[in-house]
Amino acid sequence: MRFGMSQSVHLNDFFPVPKEWANPGLIAKWGRIRELRRVVTGALELARADKSIGSSLEAAPVLAVSDAADKALFESIDLAEIAITSVASVETVSSFDGFYTIPEIRGAGVKFVKADGGKCARCWRVLEETRADTHLCNRCTEAVAALEPA
Repeated sequence: MRFGMSQSVHLNDFFPVPKEWANPGLIAKWGRIRELRRVVTGALELARADKSIGSSLEAAPVLAVSDAADKALFESIDLAEIAITSVASVETVSSFDGFYTIPEIRGAGVKFVKADGGKCARCWRVLEETRADTHLCNRCTEAVAALEPA
């Protein structure tokens, strides 16, 4: 599809998605990940409201789940990346006493934890590994080194 000089991309339709691209298992997996993320973001909003944090990157929440399958979802996916926090962990529990929960999302709760360490000057994540001399975390130190001429 070609666009004329006066035509906006926003006025055009997307191409039809082939039906064979549908993957019910992947849709269900990411649907559950989004539900679990919703519990995390709910706990972060409460921490933001009571001024415990100003940004989600100041948090290191603990996501508690009752089902091992929910914990397994995060074996290859970094919850901190999904929840936009500096650090995040997932643990299996039998009770959600003391955890933030959302009634309609069963089997999950969150305990708010403030992230420890220094704030990286590049990615803004709060990590214990952030160096005092460069104010960079390990990942950003490597990225900056890769950009520097040899």
